[in-house]
Amino acid sequence: METLLLSRIQFAANISFHILFPTITIALGWVLLFFKLRFNATGDRKWMDAYLFWVKVFALSFAMGVVSGITMSFQFGTNWPGFMESVGNIAGPLLAYEVMTAFFLEAVFLGIMLFGASRVPGWLHTTATFLVAFGTTMSAFWILVLNSWMHTPAGFEMRDGVAFATDWWAIIFNPSMPYRLVHMLLASGLTVAFLIAGFSAFRWLVGDRSESVRASFRTGLTLAALLIPVQIFAGDQHGLNTLEHQPAKVAAMEGHWDGQKSPVPLILFALPDEEARENDYEIAIPYVGSLILTHSLDGTIPGLDDFVAEDGTVLHPPVAPVFWSFRVMVATGMAMLLLSWAAVAVMWKRGAGLPAMPKPMLWAFVGMTFSGWVATLAGWYTTEIGRQPWLVNGVLTTDAAVADVPAPMVLGTLVTYLVVYAALLAAYVGVLFYLARKAARGEPTGPTRPATDAVVAAVAAE
Repeated sequence: METLLLSRIQFAANISFHILFPTITIALGWVLLFFKLRFNATGDRKWMDAYLFWVKVFALSFAMGVVSGITMSFQFGTNWPGFMESVGNIAGPLLAYEVMTAFFLEAVFLGIMLFGASRVPGWLHTTATFLVAFGTTMSAFWILVLNSWMHTPAGFEMRDGVAFATDWWAIIFNPSMPYRLVHMLLASGLTVAFLIAGFSAFRWLVGDRSESVRASFRTGLTLAALLIPVQIFAGDQHGLNTLEHQPAKVAAMEGHWDGQKSPVPLILFALPDEEARENDYEIAIPYVGSLILTHSLDGTIPGLDDFVAEDGTVLHPPVAPVFWSFRVMVATGMAMLLLSWAAVAVMWKRGAGLPAMPKPMLWAFVGMTFSGWVATLAGWYTTEIGRQPWLVNGVLTTDAAVADVPAPMVLGTLVTYLVVYAALLAAYVGVLFYLARKAARGEPTGPTRPATDAVVAAVAAE
């Protein structure tokens, strides 16, 4: 394998592992704030019990995200020096803004949030929870500003192969940033919704009948049922924006070769053949592709054949990975929609709460516990592979930024990363189920009961 391909795989492995944890912490911080505000308003200890269980998940996820993020950042120098040499004047400040406005905020108040429930006034603990949640969202904002700029660069000029900022507002609010930010924040919300609903269902199935489990499940289910239709709409808007600025990516997502073909069908299944430049075993619905992509029954979009130079150079991304990852993302989203709305219908008919749920449906939620991860990774692969052959769209190609490092060296570190990440991921999931089982057995998973007693007494005194 070439150094370029190995370096791409290595960075993909690092960012795939890293993104799992911010996807949880971004939204989980706000859910924790909701739990705390409900407790403050009602004094009902079930909300504090829920808070003190899920804050452990937040702490573990936050730690994993920080460590893996540091590892990933080093690769800008070890594997992709051409990136910072060419666009470091843009990327460097944006990453610095993330540290100064988000990471420092999280670091300062995280300790109060994790350990201060019974040690500081209630208003201060609630404020700390809010600031940590706000910090995780600001972190996502700055990272997505940089990522969006790499897809739709704006507000700069090139001088001797180096990018210089000319308009920071244009850089930050580049054409795809609002769509990408909303899409990712909703993805985080759905990830956490199914994580909470899935683990709450698991705890109920293994015998935990506590009020905090019921409240957590309702929260997760309600969040999932509300966010998934919004995400579908946001995804549609994001797709239209991508069609405008990165039509080759959309053509690969749709497996659409002939740009002159009208109307465009919606291809449900196919095996894209890049050598023959056609699809094998295609199953498609006429007109629907045009309707979705152009909101017209006879609209056309550019085809993959439009992105081949006269000398035969292919200027579009690899088709099969983008085509299939997009379908995995959409299929997972449809499963989220069906399960969450079916559960709401059951609760509407039989009465609210976990007791209304039939066991098969509860096990379905357990199976969907990490479905947000699947959808997020599939969407991320669609986005990032779909940008190829560009690292910064229209500015810097991927092969121009890679380090001149021997392929065996990259392969060795890649294998090491994969082994370590597999072990860490297994340990992370194992710890979550361990915490859930202990809570279901009524065993303490930390200072939950004493902390709750102390906080309840403090609220009553106030």
